[in-house]
Amino acid sequence: MTRKFKWRNLYLWLVFIVLYAPIIFLVVYSFSAGTTMNNFHGFTWSHYQDLFADSRLIAIFLDTLLIALLSSVIATTIGTLGALGINNTTRPVTRNTILSLNNILMVSPDVIIGASFLIFFTALKIPLGFGSVLLSHIAFSIPIVVLMVLPKIQEMGTSLLDAASDLGANNWQLLSQVIVPYIMPGIFSGFFMALTYSLDDFAVTFFVTGNGFTTLSVEIYSRARQGINLEINALSGLMFLLALILVIGYYFINQYSSRHRAAARGRRS
Repeated sequence: MTRKFKWRNLYLWLVFIVLYAPIIFLVVYSFSAGTTMNNFHGFTWSHYQDLFADSRLIAIFLDTLLIALLSSVIATTIGTLGALGINNTTRPVTRNTILSLNNILMVSPDVIIGASFLIFFTALKIPLGFGSVLLSHIAFSIPIVVLMVLPKIQEMGTSLLDAASDLGANNWQLLSQVIVPYIMPGIFSGFFMALTYSLDDFAVTFFVTGNGFTTLSVEIYSRARQGINLEINALSGLMFLLALILVIGYYFINQYSSRHRAAARGRRS
């Protein structure tokens, strides 16, 4: 029995090739002994050695990672509380208005958001630098967390909360022992999405950075304008590896949470 050819499979392969071919191209040439990407001149680790010897780039990478972690943690906390508040809003008009305002930030162009933050910080005389970048990343990450967490809260329903209340649980116990464990997959999803958005953001950061502080995306853009440097390829390879580790880590965390919930349901039944 012959299998029928499916055009959608070809389309998926073409999409994956378009998405991953440039990344593979960058990573492969990070091991080239030459200085350009015209031809592969033999295998070498020299560009990775130059990368780790570049103290400025390492410092920028650590600053970028610190910004991403801090903004993700703060945005996840605020976004989760915001999602809980939206879910508890009884008036449909108010809930839909808040969700619409949240979604507007998701679809607004990064250039507009970055320019708005620049005007805002300038008007308040807030110096551009670490603080302005952190506040901006927190602000554009919160709507992402809300969209990740809110469906899990709505999926939970009220019967589970009513049962816990009937057993004598107070508000804090409901939040810490019932609600948060149930919506934890959504919280992790929001955190990893916020972390990813923060790490690769360029447009917003470009507007609000200053006073000698910069992030990896802005630094790579500045160096790329000066000419091709395979040290950037090496950095891109390491960043891709970091993203891969985050995705795999999220997968295993999600799998563990699913098995834990299934086991808990089995014990209750």
